[in-house]
Formats: sequence, C-alpha cells, structure tokens
Amino acid sequence: MCLFSLYDYVAKESLLMTKQFLFILLILSQLLLISCGKSYVFEKTYDIKKGGWKYDNTLDYTFEVKDTTKVYNLLLEISHSIDYSYQNCYLKVYTKFPSGEKTDYLLSVDLADGIGRWQGDCSGESCTTLFDIAKQTTFKGVGKHTITLEQYMRKDPLKGIESLAIKLEEAKATQ
Repeated sequence: MCLFSLYDYVAKESLLMTKQFLFILLILSQLLLISCGKSYVFEKTYDIKKGGWKYDNTLDYTFEVKDTTKVYNLLLEISHSIDYSYQNCYLKVYTKFPSGEKTDYLLSVDLADGIGRWQGDCSGESCTTLFDIAKQTTFKGVGKHTITLEQYMRKDPLKGIESLAIKLEEAKATQ
C-alpha cells in the first residue's frame, strides 16, 4: 500500500511539474512573439472623424533625428472604409527641416488596383495599406523634422478615410 501511494504521489508531482513547465513555456513563447513585432523609431496615428477629413484639418508629425549617418524608411499607413469612393488619395506633403528649410510635394497613393480591388489588409469594413514614402533615406540635419499631411482631393470633407499614420524605421543595410 505504501509503494502504491508513493507511486501516485510521484506521478501527481510529475504531472504538476509538467503542467507548470508547459505554462511557463507558453508565457515565454508569447513574450517572444510580442517582442518580434515591428519596432519603429517614430510612430504617430491620427484618427479622422466620421464626418470626413476636411481641407483645413492638417496632420502634423514631428520627430527627432539624432544620427544623420543612419538609414531610414519613412512609411505612411492609411486606413479607410470599404465604402471609400475613390481608387486613390491625393495628399499634399509638407516637410520642415531643423534648418528651417521647407519643401512640399503632391503624393498620390493607390488604395485600390485598376479594377477596384483594395490594396493592403482588409478586415470587416476597413482596409489598411502601408506605403513607402522614402525608402533607404538619410536626413541632412540633426533635430526636429515635421511632416504635415493635407488632404488634396476634390471633396471637402473627404469621407471614408479613417486614420493616417507616419512611421519611421531604421532600414536594414543593403548590399
């Protein structure tokens, strides 16, 4: 009888230790997966009100560059409803550099292909697309840089745009 009880005890302890080990392994694997996501030097998102994006609602993104020798990718992420009425979206992009110099240019981003299929990831009633604004780029000066986005479509307000984000990531070295 004692031998049987000892065997049950060892079996229960072994099962308990196995469950604890599996639980710890599960937690560690979740932490590893979470830490493997994209890491951005800068990331800021503006949500657009349901009434639409108005001409005078400009979006400012200010970030600091500390190292001009590093190479970066500058990304634009746009989320829109599947009811957005256009294939593309025109944006006026203004950049202000630490030196005070300012530039601007017109950017057209294709949210759908030529036959109307949405680009990017669509889920439910929304689609999100990530665009390269500047790939493998460097910055001339150390300090604060500001990018301002202005909607430049023929509709005011522009309905269907849900959010816009600017993301800055360190680029991987190219050979």
